[in-house]
Amino acid sequence: MNNPDNAEERRKHPRFEVNWAITVFTDGGAVEGEAINISLEGLSICCEEPLPLKKMLRVTIAPPHHPIIQISGEVVWSDLYGMDDEKTTIGMGVCFVEISDEDRLAIEKLVSSLDSQ
Repeated sequence: MNNPDNAEERRKHPRFEVNWAITVFTDGGAVEGEAINISLEGLSICCEEPLPLKKMLRVTIAPPHHPIIQISGEVVWSDLYGMDDEKTTIGMGVCFVEISDEDRLAIEKLVSSLDSQ
């Protein structure tokens, strides 16, 4: 993806590609989706429903063979992907805002294991 601001170079922490199930809890109910990459500060997700920008949302992340991780995060960007007659997928960036020490440590271990692959 072309980004004139070159966000990749501005990131403090590297992102790693993943395919993890996520659930986002909104005022309108639960929205299922997928995390497509993760860092120590946030994740990129895809789902079929747009989520509100700049609003705190509760997210559960389900890495394979690992307990559920829960975070509160804020959607900081949103893009439309794969627009066709049958399906529209929304890509969004979620910045971690609130996370328990236990879940932060779990993310650090998971990211570290991805980094060593």
